Amino acid sequence: MPFPDELGPLAVVDHRPDWPAAFEELAGLLRTALGDLALAIDHVGSTSVPGLPAKDCVDVQVRMASVEEEVVVPRMAAIGFRCRPEPWNREEVTAGTPHRKLVFAPPVGGRACNVHCRVNGAANARYALLFRDYLRADPRARDAWGAFKRRLVVSVPDLLDYGQIKAPATEVLMGAAERWATQTRWSVP
Repeated sequence: MPFPDELGPLAVVDHRPDWPAAFEELAGLLRTALGDLALAIDHVGSTSVPGLPAKDCVDVQVRMASVEEEVVVPRMAAIGFRCRPEPWNREEVTAGTPHRKLVFAPPVGGRACNVHCRVNGAANARYALLFRDYLRADPRARDAWGAFKRRLVVSVPDLLDYGQIKAPATEVLMGAAERWATQTRWSVP
C-alpha cells in the first residue's frame, strides 16, 4: 500500500521515453548503497517494456544472494528508501512456492518507484524477468495487456482493488509467457 505521501489518483499512462533513464538513475543509487549485496539490478514491470502503458512508477528488481531484513533495510534507509510493511511485500508465492522478498518505497518526494529485493535464482526473480522479456518480444501480447490495464483502471480506480483484479489476469498472461519461454529456450539473462 502507498505511504501517505504517495497517495494520488491511479492512472495508466502511455509509455514514457524517460522511464529507462529513471531506472538507470535509481540503479546507480542502489548500486552505491547496496554494494556487493546487489548481484544484479533489473528494470522490470510495465515501465520496462517499450510501448506498454503503465502506472508512472518504475519497478526495479535487485537480485541478491539472500534477502536479510537486518542487512538490507538499514542500507536502504540510509538513502531514504522505506520498507513496505505489508505481508505481500515480504513474501510472494510463485509457482505455488513462497519466496522471501522486501519491497521499498522511494524517499519522501522521490521519483515514484518500487524496489523489489529478491533472491537471485528464485522463481519470483525469474517471473519478473520473464514477464518483461515476453512482453518485449510479443507486440500482440503487449498491446492486449496494455488495453486490459487501461480498461481496468477506468473501472477500478482503487489501487488495492486494481491489484487484486489484475493478479489472476497476470497468471493467465504468464501461462502464455511460460509457453513462449519453452518455445524460444528463454533463460534468465
